[in-house]
Amino acid sequence: MSIAPQHDTAYERKTLVLLGLGFGLVGLDRWIVAPLFPHMMHDLGLNFQQLGSLIGILSVTWGVWAIAMGAVSDRIGRKKILVVTMIAFSLLSSLSGLATSFASLMLIRAVMGIAEGAFTPASVAATGEASLPSRRGFNQGLQLSMFSLLGLGFAPILATQLLRVVPSWHWVFMISAVPGLIVAALIARTLRDQPRSVGVSVRTTATSSAARPRWTALFASRNVWLAMAAILCAMAGIFVVSAMVPTYLVEVLHLDTQSMGFVVSAIGFGGFIGSFGVAGVSDYIGRRNAAVIAFVAAAGLLYVFSCTGPNPQLLFALLFGISVFALGLLGLLSGPIATEAAPLGLIASSVGFVSGTGEIFGGGLAPVIAGFIAQHFGLAFTLDFALGGLIAGAAVSLFLVETAPRKLAERAVIPGTSGDQPV
Repeated sequence: MSIAPQHDTAYERKTLVLLGLGFGLVGLDRWIVAPLFPHMMHDLGLNFQQLGSLIGILSVTWGVWAIAMGAVSDRIGRKKILVVTMIAFSLLSSLSGLATSFASLMLIRAVMGIAEGAFTPASVAATGEASLPSRRGFNQGLQLSMFSLLGLGFAPILATQLLRVVPSWHWVFMISAVPGLIVAALIARTLRDQPRSVGVSVRTTATSSAARPRWTALFASRNVWLAMAAILCAMAGIFVVSAMVPTYLVEVLHLDTQSMGFVVSAIGFGGFIGSFGVAGVSDYIGRRNAAVIAFVAAAGLLYVFSCTGPNPQLLFALLFGISVFALGLLGLLSGPIATEAAPLGLIASSVGFVSGTGEIFGGGLAPVIAGFIAQHFGLAFTLDFALGGLIAGAAVSLFLVETAPRKLAERAVIPGTSGDQPV
C-alpha cells in the first residue's frame, strides 16, 4: 500500500519521544520497588513471598485494565486516557513512600496497576498510528524499550544511590512522581485527539460509514492467541528474574547493595537495546524468526547465569544478554505482532488483550509462584522456574503466522482483510 504524501514525520517523532518517556516512567514507578525491597523488608517486616505478591498484584490489575481500556481507547481516542492515567500512576508511586505495612503497599500497587494498565494499549496504539508502516516495528519497540531503560536500568542505580543522600527509602518513592507529572503536561499539550487521521493505514482508520467492529473479532486471529501465550511465557521468565534477582544477589551471592544495583541495572540496559533491537530486526527477518531466536537465546543465557558465582562483571554481562532477548520479546509481541494481528479498528484492543493477558498470568501469577518457591525451596530455584517459561515460549513461537510487511512483500503476498495479514 502506498504511503500518503501528507504523513507528518515531525509529529511521528514528537509522539515517539513523549510516549517513550511516558512508558519509561511507567517502568520506573513499577520496578523501583525491587532494588528498594532489601531495605523495605527490614523496616516493614516483609518476606520473599510478599515481594512476589507486590510485583504480582500490580501485574494482575495492569492486565485486567489493559484489556478493558484497550477497547475504550479505540472508541474515545488516546489523549484523555494517556494524560489522566500518567498523572494517576505518578502520584500513586509517590504515595508508596507513605506506606507503613504490607497491606497498604498492596492496595497502592493494585491501584497503580489500574492506571499503568490503561496507559499501555493507548500509548502503543498511538505510536503505531503516528508511524510509517515500514517503521512501525522499530518505533513501537523503541517506545517500549524505555520501560526497560528507565524502569530496570536506571531505577536500581537511582534507587541505591539516592539511599546515600536521602533519609530513607520512603523519600525515593516521593521523588519519583515529579518526572511523570511533567511528561503528562507535555503529552496534554502535544498529542492529537485523533492521530489516526494522519498518514495511517486502512486498518487503523475509523470511518463513519463502516460499522465499528466487535471486540470479539480479535478471537478470529490466530496470531492474537499465539502472541498472548508467548508473552505469558516471556513475562514469566523476565519478570520473575526482575523481581527475584536483586534479593538473590544479596541473600544468596552476598553482594553488597551498590554491587547489586550495578548488576541489576543490566536488566534495564539490555532490555532497552532489545526492545527496539528485536522488534526492529523483525522488520527484516520476520516476526516469527525473531521471536524464536530471542526465546532460545534468553533461555541459554539464563541457564549460564544460574550457574555463575559472585562475579559482578560476569553477572552483569549475562543479565544484559538475557534482557536483550527476553525484554525484546515483550516489545515484539505486544508491539508489531499484536498490531498486525488486529482486525480493522481494534489495534488498542489487540495490544491490550495480548499484553493484558500476559500481565495477569505471566507478570502477575508467575512472581507470586516464584515468591512461594523462594520462601519454601530457596531463591535459586526461582531461576529454574523462569527458565521453564522461556523454553515454553520458544515452542509457542514456532506456530506464529508471519506478518512483517517487508517479509510478505518479498513473498509477493497481497494484504487482505484477515486478522493475521499485515497492513
